Amino acid sequence: MLKQLFSTGSIWVAVATVVLAAPAQAEVTPEALVRQISTEVIDAAKTDKAVQAGDLSRIVALVDTKVMPSVNFEVATRSAVGVKWREATPDQRGKLQTEFKLMLLRLYSGALAQLKDQSVEITKSLPVAGSTQIVVQSEVRGKGEPIKLDYRLDKFGETWKIIDVNVGGIWLVKNYNAQFAAELSKGGIDGLIQTLVDRNKAGGKA
Repeated sequence: MLKQLFSTGSIWVAVATVVLAAPAQAEVTPEALVRQISTEVIDAAKTDKAVQAGDLSRIVALVDTKVMPSVNFEVATRSAVGVKWREATPDQRGKLQTEFKLMLLRLYSGALAQLKDQSVEITKSLPVAGSTQIVVQSEVRGKGEPIKLDYRLDKFGETWKIIDVNVGGIWLVKNYNAQFAAELSKGGIDGLIQTLVDRNKAGGKA
C-alpha cells in the first residue's frame, strides 16, 4: 500500500509540502501554520540547489531549523508504534523516534528535488469530534490534477503542531502503524528498531 502511495512524482511532491515547516509561533491558527509551512517549503525548494539535488545533509539542517518546532515527532512516533510504545524503555523510545525521523527525512529528500512550480490553497478546516485536534484540508496545485492533503494538528500549550498527514486518503502515521505492527509481532521493540536502522542504512529502500 505504501509503495503504491508513493509511486508517482506528484505524490512525492505532496508529501514534501507537509513537513518542511516554518517555526511554529504561539497563537498562530492551524490554517495559518499550514499556509506558512507550504509557502516556506516551496520557496526553499525553488531556490536551494542543494535541496533540489536531494542533499540529505542540507535537508536535515532545513528540517532541524524549520520542521521540529512545527511537528510533534514524539506523538507521531508513538502513534506509529501503537500500544507497544508503553512497553518501550526511554532509551528505546529515543531510538525509535530518531530512526523514524531519519526514515521520513529520506522519504522527503526525493520529494524536494521535484518541487518546481506548485502552490497551495487551504480549502477547509474541521474540528475532530471529542478531541482538541483540527484537520486542515488543502490542495497542492501545479501541472496536472490538484493533490488533496489533510493535516491533523493538535494543540500543545498555546502552539499547534502537526501529528499526521493524509495523502490520497491514507493517513501516513496510521499507515506506518500497520507496517510496524508486523515487525513488532516478529521481533518486539528491539526488532523494530533494528529494522528501521537497516532501512536507513540502505537508504530507505527496504
